[in-house]
Amino acid sequence: MKKRYKMLTIAATLACLTVSACSNGANEPAASPSPSAEAGQGQTPETNEVIEVTTVSPSDPYLKFDEGESFDKNAVYDAYEKDIGVRIKNNWVADVSQFKEKVKITIASDDLPDFVLVNATQLKELTEADMILDITEVYDKHATEETKKFLTMDGGMQLKTATFDGKLMGIPSSYNPYQYQYLYVRTDWLKELNLPEPKTMDDIMAIAEAFKTKNPGGAKTPYGLSVSKNPFSMDTGVTGLRAFLNGYHAYENLWIEDGNGGLVNSDIQPEVKQALAALQDMFKKGLIDPEFAVKDTEKAAELLYDNSVGIVYGASWTPAQLAKGAVKDGKVVQEWGAFPIPTADDKPALSQIGLGVDEYYVISKKAKHPEGVIKLLNHWIAVDNHPTDEQKVYEFGKDLKEKGNNYWLLSPLRVGKQKDNNGEILPKAIENKDPSILETKDHRTRYERAMKYVDGDTSMWWEYLISGPKGAFSLVPAIQENKQYLQNKFYGAPTPAMAERQEILLKKRDEVYFKIIMNQVPVDAFDDFVQEWKKLGGDEITKEVNEWYATHQ
Repeated sequence: MKKRYKMLTIAATLACLTVSACSNGANEPAASPSPSAEAGQGQTPETNEVIEVTTVSPSDPYLKFDEGESFDKNAVYDAYEKDIGVRIKNNWVADVSQFKEKVKITIASDDLPDFVLVNATQLKELTEADMILDITEVYDKHATEETKKFLTMDGGMQLKTATFDGKLMGIPSSYNPYQYQYLYVRTDWLKELNLPEPKTMDDIMAIAEAFKTKNPGGAKTPYGLSVSKNPFSMDTGVTGLRAFLNGYHAYENLWIEDGNGGLVNSDIQPEVKQALAALQDMFKKGLIDPEFAVKDTEKAAELLYDNSVGIVYGASWTPAQLAKGAVKDGKVVQEWGAFPIPTADDKPALSQIGLGVDEYYVISKKAKHPEGVIKLLNHWIAVDNHPTDEQKVYEFGKDLKEKGNNYWLLSPLRVGKQKDNNGEILPKAIENKDPSILETKDHRTRYERAMKYVDGDTSMWWEYLISGPKGAFSLVPAIQENKQYLQNKFYGAPTPAMAERQEILLKKRDEVYFKIIMNQVPVDAFDDFVQEWKKLGGDEITKEVNEWYATHQ
């Protein structure tokens, strides 16, 4: 629920909102834009006293009020007051498109409500300006054991990002960081051409060349690999190249260990040069659309739909995108398989992941009842993960029925799970047709959709490729068990030089990377870029990052 991903088509958007709350980042599917539901018990107020806490809220277009209700008075706010004795008051409500800008103004005018959602830079600035509360004590005292366990599923990394000099200064607005990318390949073409399933980058190159030269799809102009104009962006959940880099043990803008106790930026490492050389070779062979640099994701995906391309990297929800070409007139006309990221050598590829947090709830030093904010946190976690029937008011409103109103958006403090067990549960349940092992609403929703496909409903093909026995989720347990992922070693707020120079460095990086890929400059231009990156501020950023790292290991 934390993130809403930038989807590729209206159809895919609807699919992902059904499957999940898709997010721009990297970020991946939850079951639906609503809290998960299991039988369980909620909370009751510690005392009969009702306390008031103030906040500010975005007016989300997905939120639709029941007749007679508004942000001033609604069933969700009434339920919080009744169940935990916390009255919620908004100092202001702004359209979601204007919300972040208005938060900036609120901070600048020193007019904070009792609690507010801010980004990592603002968290640091508010801490340094002594405008927000050190919540270490109030969190320790009032957070339930469930809450403390819930927010440390990742080993405590997200809480560390909100900790300054040993003081907890915010509540991470968390989401699952363990969202991996996969390789999707036309398995019907593999069978037709008698090709093996891809395990190495050499396999990828051979398959791409075969798809190009033998043209099993009968395309006017076939290619090998689908790529779009923002291939290194976290927003590009399909048709990107981050996972391609990972296959060469190269990573997009991560701070990684240098082997000598320090950190270096992944964008300038020699492994990237190797990956770019491979991409340039593919481009020269006509395996990449020469117009990829001007095509957005949807435009690039058209080559997947019309049988021009049979290989694409993407997130777990990618089948919801592929369905546009795979299912026609009620028939499955394309067969796709999900595979782990192939590797360039005998070492497994590590899928790069984020931290699972980029925003935080902070409490003003002027707040009279900071414990009220922690009560809201406790209650959200309880009703989001195991609500009683009565507590479905937090999801659906006073009639407790799903009608597309997205009343969960009214909860002013929301955190998502840092881990799920979809990969362990769903493939097994679907393969054995055994719903008894399902644990969450997400499980049940996905299982029902996948079983519809098993029973002949081809419109649910995409869910089967996500959650089925050979779907994307089925690959997760091995990735988790073998720790085949790499997370950013720098989890602090942007450093001063980073805030000033990062955008310039990324722009320069993409310019050089593209020129190399498109064979406009030789691969050795990467070496010149490394030196320029350092002079343009990279060395200064590296120095600041390592000063931070020296005190955070």
